Amino acid sequence: MGIFPPGILIEYYFLGFNAAIAAGEWWRIFTPILLHLGLQHMLFNSFALFLFGPALEQMLGKVKFISFYFLTGVTANVATFLLEDLSYRHVGASGAIYGLLGLYVYMMLFRKELIDPQSRQIVTIILVIGIIMTFLMPGINILAHLIGALSGVAFASPFLINARPFVPSQRFRPPKDDDDGTPQFDPNRWNKKRRVPRINGSLIANTLGIIFIILVIAGVLANLFF
Repeated sequence: MGIFPPGILIEYYFLGFNAAIAAGEWWRIFTPILLHLGLQHMLFNSFALFLFGPALEQMLGKVKFISFYFLTGVTANVATFLLEDLSYRHVGASGAIYGLLGLYVYMMLFRKELIDPQSRQIVTIILVIGIIMTFLMPGINILAHLIGALSGVAFASPFLINARPFVPSQRFRPPKDDDDGTPQFDPNRWNKKRRVPRINGSLIANTLGIIFIILVIAGVLANLFF
């Protein structure tokens, strides 16, 4: 028996393969979320997760965020298994990524107090471009994208219970006075490090969103004309 590279073995045993799932290899509904084929595919999904994930993780909490991410990804993979033929194969976290977009869409429609106007604009533009890319780029699991986004909207409500609006940076607390109202002198105040100025979170989000949009457009054009 020959020795195969680890990547080939991982792909063989863990990619989404409908015939194998039908034969009882149920873990293939979950494992494709962790796999990617090609550097471009991995970079797009990783950058999308970097762009959308931190705000949602702060709003939901780590456990609820991870649970939502994999729930929408698995839902997209189950739909792929049920609606595609047995020979269909797929990998990638696109279903989960579009699930996060679906969660943002739900907030835009029903929980507007949780998302600021700038973020709404960025999400709307990226969602439109993502839908266009879904139908133009070859090799895309269209079902995973669409079902992932729809499941994100469908599952959003219970996950957003007690959700907190995203705060890009926390304000520093003012110094406390004594009980008698007299300000206290701190002899070590000159030895303390300078506080780092607060970063404009909206500016960073807008910049990252524009970069992501440019990358998506470049990827679509590259696949259409080259």
